[in-house]
Amino acid sequence: MHTLWIAFAGVALAEVGDKTQLLSLVLAARYRRPWPIMLGILVATLVNHALAALAGAWLGTLLTPTLQRWLVGLSLLAVAAWTLKPDHVDSDVAAPMRARGVFVATTLAFFLAEMGDKTQIATLILGADFHPYWQVVAGSTLGMLAVNVPTVWLGARYARRIPLELTRTLAALLFAALGLWVLLR
Repeated sequence: MHTLWIAFAGVALAEVGDKTQLLSLVLAARYRRPWPIMLGILVATLVNHALAALAGAWLGTLLTPTLQRWLVGLSLLAVAAWTLKPDHVDSDVAAPMRARGVFVATTLAFFLAEMGDKTQIATLILGADFHPYWQVVAGSTLGMLAVNVPTVWLGARYARRIPLELTRTLAALLFAALGLWVLLR
């Protein structure tokens, strides 16, 4: 369960203020249907993070343990630095998919927004170094839901009260600590 909690904490902290959290806010404001939005976020995250963790686990088998340790450690330090940069999302990102339904619009928009995102990259990195695989996927998915479900339910009403700078700093510190731990163990 150690792997699940590392993936959960790292991804949850990295998700605060991330573009996919902002997308959750936009979708909630636009559609005002929390259940299909949350289900779309769950499906998109499960598929996206399962692929990312699987790719990380596969890459982990191709590398020597020493090279893997250095790549994972340095990648976690890079994600720590990236986490400090605020994300932005266009308010009209979900508009073209309105006719297909809230669930489909959310699933597609969230899946595409997560491609190359820091939480997807973090999941790939965790998949390369932490096992079992299913705990990386479960932890990262739960971390995404822990941040995005309240965002959908509370919406724009409370978004300005979340200390995004503090949470970005905490996430960066967590990723930096993980990176140093991997490098020094």
